[in-house]
Amino acid sequence: MALTFDLQNQDEEKVTAADYRGDSLIMFFYPRAMTPGCTVEACDFRDSYDELIEAGYKVVGVSPDKPSANARFREKEGLNFDLLSDVDHELAEELGAWGEKKMYGKTSEGLIRSTFVFDAEGNLVREYRNVRAKGHVARLKEDLLGGAG
Repeated sequence: MALTFDLQNQDEEKVTAADYRGDSLIMFFYPRAMTPGCTVEACDFRDSYDELIEAGYKVVGVSPDKPSANARFREKEGLNFDLLSDVDHELAEELGAWGEKKMYGKTSEGLIRSTFVFDAEGNLVREYRNVRAKGHVARLKEDLLGGAG
């Protein structure tokens, strides 16, 4: 089953899965804009963006943040890809990136840092669940680009 979604980007523009058809897509879910781990991960994607584009991958970040928070995050960190707002976490739930997680010994429900790779038709081809922010993009590039990075 192909990916479907209808979300707002940081500029409050509607973005749908159809906008990415014809391109492979790396969709990474991050818990909260401007937090340390999310900043590390997003900046790693920013710094690898040209390499990923050259290899045929588009990149998009998704969080439960409002578009205004994503806009500030994108501006502050000079991010070169869209940040989508999944405020009701419907897409995150559908992909299994929302659920119970443990942090500092405390169990809570929320966004689980995850990355999904879709082919040009929107079919899921790889998934990375409960990833660590630091080093994740390097691992992803190793898997997708065969040793680059």
